[in-house]
Amino acid sequence: MSGCLSALLLLSLNVSAATGVEGIEKRDTPLKVGITLHPYYSYVANVIGDRAELVPLVDSGFNPHSYELQPADLKRLLSMDALVLNGIGHDEFATQAVEKLIHSQPELKQQLTLINANKDVPLLASANSRNAWNPHTFVSIDAAIRQVYTIAKSLGQLDPENAKYFQRNAIQYARKLRGLKNRYMRQLVATDLSSIRIASTHNAYGYFLQEFGIRIDTVIEPAHGVEPSASQLKKTIERIRSANVNLLFTELDMDNRYVSTIERATGIHLHHFSHMTYGDYDPDKVYREMEQNLKTLNKALKQASSDNHDAEQKG
Repeated sequence: MSGCLSALLLLSLNVSAATGVEGIEKRDTPLKVGITLHPYYSYVANVIGDRAELVPLVDSGFNPHSYELQPADLKRLLSMDALVLNGIGHDEFATQAVEKLIHSQPELKQQLTLINANKDVPLLASANSRNAWNPHTFVSIDAAIRQVYTIAKSLGQLDPENAKYFQRNAIQYARKLRGLKNRYMRQLVATDLSSIRIASTHNAYGYFLQEFGIRIDTVIEPAHGVEPSASQLKKTIERIRSANVNLLFTELDMDNRYVSTIERATGIHLHHFSHMTYGDYDPDKVYREMEQNLKTLNKALKQASSDNHDAEQKG
């Protein structure tokens, strides 16, 4: 048993002894809602307004792919009424610890409600495994809206007095996100997307691109954050050339050394998307960074479509 998990179990015994874990018939204090990832901070903040307390499980600045919960995180976990989870692979650092905790202390199920934000989202399979789901549902407006509604409904069940308030806020936030998407989709109405082929460093943008009727032709990394070997990179370059892939999407602020190799070898156009899982927690983060992603996508698709048209004219 790891040191952090041992500390968690000891802390849970102390909290249970001091406060009890029996259900509260009538809520006399605001809900304390935890989140594991930055996008869920934006979702929950826009749903709860000033009628609940929002608590990030982990301080900002962490890498969700390699993080291990610390004692301070575990203490925050045990103070929460609910924890909003991605739950399909992107916040395993939290789900694994919570599962172990509840297994050893089953009564804590009465104290902490786990909200699987993705339970109503149609999921895409992972590009690297047939037995796993693509967890990047938050890099998508349609999937984000479904998650916002799920969160609002679940929090309303915990706090019936504010259920309608949460629901109204969810509808307003969803309308705002949908308006953002529609604004950029209208700009692409006259753009021919039929010959556009896309490569991505990893499969973070599958949900986002399918909203525009586009799929990813080639995923480069064998696993998220794992650079391809020399032989894998060679095969990728060959596929990009043979399939006429003309756009390469990668993650903003990520230093993928192999990307420049692909650029030089193929002449492919490179564009960067925000992953929305880094930086400070901010209620406006999803809207702001999703708008930047839409601007980037709009520019990339128009450029690729224009290049294809010019090539056809010359041919």
